[in-house]
Amino acid sequence: MTAPPLSPEDAAELVRLEQAMWRAETRFDPAFQARHFAPDFVEFGRSGRVYDRAQALAQPARPIDCQLPLPNLAVRAIDVASALVTYDSVVRGPQGVELAHRASLWTRGPQGWALRFHQGTPYASP
Repeated sequence: MTAPPLSPEDAAELVRLEQAMWRAETRFDPAFQARHFAPDFVEFGRSGRVYDRAQALAQPARPIDCQLPLPNLAVRAIDVASALVTYDSVVRGPQGVELAHRASLWTRGPQGWALRFHQGTPYASP
């Protein structure tokens, strides 16, 4: 069974929200975090660490040097209230450039779209 397609407005909103997670001014904004991290949020980080919502919200603000727009970004409907966003991240840091394949599961609730799950898997440049 195929999920119904997302509206162009929903797809654009999910792209905007995913990219906002990579901008320090939104990613570390408490109001943005409270609205867009689901109560049961969990992340499997690129590092291999697992973060719950409280740990994700407690991350200290810091600059994020990430390539935007996000490369290879795709938005796929799962059902009428869920979407999978996939992309690659290119982040420059003290150890050099870190590459990861990324996947985010977003669900729509009464407050709008919320990030329920995120995973980053490191990969080497071909």
